[in-house]
Amino acid sequence: SKIKQTCLLTMIWACLSLYVNSTSISRKTVLEMGGEEDRDGTKGGKILKRFKRGWMWNQFFLQEEYTGSDKQYIGKLQSDMDKGDGTLKYILTGDGAGDIFTIDENNGDLHANKRLDREEKAFYTLRATVVNKNTGLKLEPETEFIVKLHDINDNEPKFAKELYIASAPERSNIGTSVTQVTATDADDSMYGNSAKLRYSISQGHPYFSVDPNTGIIRTALGPGEMDREKREHYQVVIEAKDMAGQRGGLTGTTTVNITLTDVNDNPPRFSQSIYQFSVPESIKTGIPVGRINAVDKDLGKNAEMYYSVVSGDGLDMFDVITDKDSQEGIITVLKPLDYEKTRSYTLEIQVQNTQTLDTRFLGYLPTKDMATVRIGIEDVDEPPLFEKASYMMEVKEDAAVGTAVGSVRAMDPDGYNSPVRYSIDRRTDLDRLFNVHSGNGSIFIIRPLDREEAAWHNISVIATEFNKPLQTSWVPVYVRLLDVNDNAPKFASFYETFVCEKTKAGQKIQTVSAVDADDPVGGHKFFFSLAMEGAYRGNFTVKDNGDNTAGVLTRRSSYSQLHKSIYLVPVVITDGDFPMQSSTGTLTVRVCTCDREGNMELCNAEAQTSSAGLSTGALVAILLCVIILLMIIVLFAALKRQKKKEPLIISKEDVRDNVVSYNDEGGGEEDTQAFDIGALRNPEAIEESKQRRDIIPSGTLYPPIRRTAIPSRDNADVRDFINQRVQDNDSNPTAPPYDSLATYAYEGTSSVAESLSSLESASSEGDQDYNYLSDWGPRFRKLADMYGAEDSDRES
Repeated sequence: SKIKQTCLLTMIWACLSLYVNSTSISRKTVLEMGGEEDRDGTKGGKILKRFKRGWMWNQFFLQEEYTGSDKQYIGKLQSDMDKGDGTLKYILTGDGAGDIFTIDENNGDLHANKRLDREEKAFYTLRATVVNKNTGLKLEPETEFIVKLHDINDNEPKFAKELYIASAPERSNIGTSVTQVTATDADDSMYGNSAKLRYSISQGHPYFSVDPNTGIIRTALGPGEMDREKREHYQVVIEAKDMAGQRGGLTGTTTVNITLTDVNDNPPRFSQSIYQFSVPESIKTGIPVGRINAVDKDLGKNAEMYYSVVSGDGLDMFDVITDKDSQEGIITVLKPLDYEKTRSYTLEIQVQNTQTLDTRFLGYLPTKDMATVRIGIEDVDEPPLFEKASYMMEVKEDAAVGTAVGSVRAMDPDGYNSPVRYSIDRRTDLDRLFNVHSGNGSIFIIRPLDREEAAWHNISVIATEFNKPLQTSWVPVYVRLLDVNDNAPKFASFYETFVCEKTKAGQKIQTVSAVDADDPVGGHKFFFSLAMEGAYRGNFTVKDNGDNTAGVLTRRSSYSQLHKSIYLVPVVITDGDFPMQSSTGTLTVRVCTCDREGNMELCNAEAQTSSAGLSTGALVAILLCVIILLMIIVLFAALKRQKKKEPLIISKEDVRDNVVSYNDEGGGEEDTQAFDIGALRNPEAIEESKQRRDIIPSGTLYPPIRRTAIPSRDNADVRDFINQRVQDNDSNPTAPPYDSLATYAYEGTSSVAESLSSLESASSEGDQDYNYLSDWGPRFRKLADMYGAEDSDRES
């Protein structure tokens, strides 16, 4: 067949070539002449017309994929100016000129030098012209022509994809569309049947079919055959053939992988009809007992299952939930188990799909499945069990010590009926307010209670088996204290107000309220009134507002700061509960001067001090701080003074050289308290109360020393005087316990020098000249003037 096809194409190509070669390519020029041509193009009144030259062809045809060894002849170009004398030259330009296409410049023969493929390029545009070989001038204008390639069936169909992925629902009806495949052919669709395709299925029978014209793949079997649970994946091979599917056409193939998607056409089924489990009676609620399993052939959401307990004596004791990952049923405990009451349970558990089931293919099969579950209970040695999970008790807050609040009861759940001992968990009763009778579980009070401190007490009672101390259990006990009216109401806050000196009788100056620590059932109800006694009743009154508040009103139209600046108004507050409680609160009222609008302008000093915000405690604290500061200053000064004091004795080896330094300056002659030198001159005039200045004074005052009077002798020796003084010092109990140097200025009675002091001086009455003091400087000039004036006054 291929040989016949090739022969047919060769014949067609030969006919076309003969036709092209026989075509005369000529150029005609028609010129109509009429007399001589004028300058403006006219001659003898006749218009000259020139017709444009033109090539008598426009395209050539060439067969693609030429396999000959020689150049492929295309055709011949010829001009009517060609006389055959070799003076013309043919020139070719355009697509592939000189490379793919060449022209004989002498005779115009056109050849193709290469094998061409129409699928790469379907036609070529070329331009030809004729020039004079000698002059090189164009004899003809350049003319364009086309070389077209004739198509042959040399390209097989190709699909858009080498592999197609498609899916279709299982149980689909015959003819259900799955997917569409598309192939293309590079040959010329306008020439013959080279690009006309037909589709067919070469693999995939009898499940699928393909439309020969469109390439649409459809199911070929009914719902009963297309079952995903039997076969899920299919591989289909589709073939596309050109030449309209006729013999000799080229073919291309592609593969289509088709998967059947799941539909919910299978109900779940238990893997076994009876399940058996055993659990201890001590198992906690919510703990899994066991797992049951059902199988569903479907996938994904279609295989999701739901388990439920539908019947059985354990319907209220157990529950079943679904494990979302494994789709297993998990049996859990709902309530505490008791071996002594029930030793086994039977459950009927049902399983079904969560999604709607397609029942078209089930027939009479059920959509749900049932299984029986038997659960055995194992005996366990259990701790005592209280009758209640928790207890709540009430007692009045004023109940006496020893009063019973309530009782708890626990028993051994096992068959042994072991005795139970009760106690209180002291971690829950740190204040030790309650106790429990160890035998009967009675709870009683062991310390006074106060609801205002704690309204609820949460304690735990422990029950322990006598024979098995490790078997213990706890139960919470909530004790509520009932309120008793045992607290008196009082002011809600400290109240202080003022009243203007000029006011109106009945003017409200303050609103007061009260609080009460008690919590009566009907709520608080307070009554306010003035105390019965006191002179303040003529100044103020209290009006009960009936809403647990009261107003304090004036009873006078004028008050005076000078008469009384502060009033303390006692207000009696009484509650409405039984037994009735009352207290007295004091309202401080200060008398102030006010403007015409009643705004306070000035109060007394005490009011201003109080308004500064310093309480009594603050003032006491400030005073203590000042006292402590003064004590620190005095102590520091005393220590500093003691450090500066030098010892009387500088050297212990030589007592004679000890000198007492007083650093004292005399006060002049008018200083009568300074050292009296006249005492050395007149020992009889010594003051008995004179104390030593060379030692620190003692706290105890010793009586003055009685000295023996020295007889006045004009010729008394200084030695006797000094001996007498040494004896006095030795017998003086106030003398220091170490040797000290005493200096005496007694010069004897025959001394020419007299006392410098005018006191007790024998020459004080004599006339003296003080003018010499003026020569000593300005400090002594006033002294000279003073004594000089006295002398003048005395003389006058």
